[in-house]
Formats: sequence, structure tokens, C-alpha cells
Amino acid sequence: MPIKIPDQLPAIDILKNENIFIMHESRASTQEIRPLKVLILNLMPKKIETETHFLRLLSNSPLQIDIELLRIDNRPSRNTPEEHLNMFYRQFELVQDRNFDGLIITGAPLGLVEFEDVVYWKHLETIIRWAKTHVTSTMYVCWAAQAGLNLLYGLKKQTLKEKLSGVYTHSIANSFHPLLRGFDDSFLAPHSRYANFPVDFIQDNTDLDILVTSDEAGVYLAASPDKRHVFVTGHPEYDATTLHNEYIRDLGEGLEPPIPVRYYPNDNPDNPPSASWRSHGHLLFSNWLNYCVYQQTPYDLEHFSEDKFTKDD
Repeated sequence: MPIKIPDQLPAIDILKNENIFIMHESRASTQEIRPLKVLILNLMPKKIETETHFLRLLSNSPLQIDIELLRIDNRPSRNTPEEHLNMFYRQFELVQDRNFDGLIITGAPLGLVEFEDVVYWKHLETIIRWAKTHVTSTMYVCWAAQAGLNLLYGLKKQTLKEKLSGVYTHSIANSFHPLLRGFDDSFLAPHSRYANFPVDFIQDNTDLDILVTSDEAGVYLAASPDKRHVFVTGHPEYDATTLHNEYIRDLGEGLEPPIPVRYYPNDNPDNPPSASWRSHGHLLFSNWLNYCVYQQTPYDLEHFSEDKFTKDD
């Protein structure tokens, strides 16, 4: 089944060229199918690029997905045209009275900023608290994972001295968890963050099921026992060239970034990189949609039971 996204969204042409089945809003309105309602809170500066990354992964499912895009506030963007934001993004106030099957909160380039100094921190806290009673399952990606751990579990910010950047080997810690159906025992995934997610720190201070770890990168994937909160500390959505673009950007800003680990052939930035994580990225999102969202959510979102999701909070 296709993903349903707004007409004229730039990602449409890119995904069509990749033979991904896209359904416009106008066509979807004629079908008598209950699609999954998935909200994406896009915190990344280059929103059009990030939209395409996540829509590509959400498309790899037999389920029909109805996507809505959410912006954190109405501040002007330096990296995304205002007309794009006005046309395709909603303010939280317009969706706060509705229920959703899934919510994805993207990463943000805020690794060295203290939470209390993030200009939209209070607004993000409101959205994460709201999701506990209005969303069946929420996925927190990279910086959002650290923010979610702070707001939901009270975990303090853990910051590395040097940016963790590159492609790392990961091992499965719980091979029977539904999120890991079909995963190899070890696999590759990219990271690009200053946040630190030590295994012992997560294990000792939360009730999360730790599902995937890396000797170098720490916890990669963890989920609450009821699968309503899923934390992904890396970037399975990245294109082959995303780490390269970030590396060049950081060089241009005089940050002296380390060369991304095991990313460029022969560790030479002049050599074009290739994606070695794509299959597991698609599988992770398919499993999330199936086991954490579709099999948990009510058929009629108007009958969303707050008691079901608040009794253990």
C-alpha cells in the first residue's frame, strides 16, 4: 500500500523516481480504507531533505500511511522556504485535539546546547507530554531520543567530548523483540551526534528494553515495555551522502570535525561513500509501524482510550 502525502510536496517526485508508490491526498480521499495517521515533528533545519528521508522508510510497508508534518514553532527558517512551511506544515495548536497512531520526532543539531537553552524546549515538553495520551507509539530519533529520556525519565544530558560520527557495527541484545524481526545478529548503522547513551546508564535508570547496542556507540535502540516509546540514537534514515554533507558543513564552519568512522572508502573523504545500512533502516520502520503502531492502535481513533495508556504512567 502507498503512503499518502500532501499534493505538491517536493518529496513526491524524488520518491516516484525510486518507484515508491505515492498516493496524493486527492486520490486517497476516494478510497474506503482506514490509513494509519502518522505525525512527523521535523526539528531538522533542512526540512525538505529530512521529509524525504523519513517518507522513504515509511513507504516500505503494506499499510497505508497518512502523513502529516508538524513544525515546533513559527520562527522563520534559514534553510527551508517559508512558503513550503506554510503550505505543508501544521502548528501544534491545530492538531492537539486529535489522536494519532504514530509520532516521529526527528533529530536536531543541538548536541552542544543545554536543554534549558533550547528556545523551544518548553514547547517540545508540551508535545511529548501530549503524545502520552494522544499517540499510540512515538519514535524519538537521535537528539530527540536524549530529549525524550530527559522529559520522560528525568535522565540528565550526557555529552561526548568529540562528535560521534560514522558507520558503526551493532549487536542485537534481544533477538525475540518484535522490533527486531528479520534483523541480522549484527548490522551497520550511521550515527552523527554529541549525545552519549551508555548501556549501563540507560539500564540502571529506566525500565526500557535495550534492544541493540554498539561497543563504540552505546545503546542504539531501546523501547518501553508497552512499545509506546521507541528510542533510536542513530540515523537509519540517512542517505549515502548525508554524513559527507555534514562533514563538509562542519569543515566550512571551522569545527575541525573527525572524519566519519568507516564511512569513506580507505577513510579518504575524496572517495564517494555508499550506504551500508539501508536494509535494516527500512526493516526497523516497517517493524515499528506493524508491531508498535498497527497492532496496538484502536481502529477508531476517536475512541482512543486514555486510561489504557495512563494507568502505568
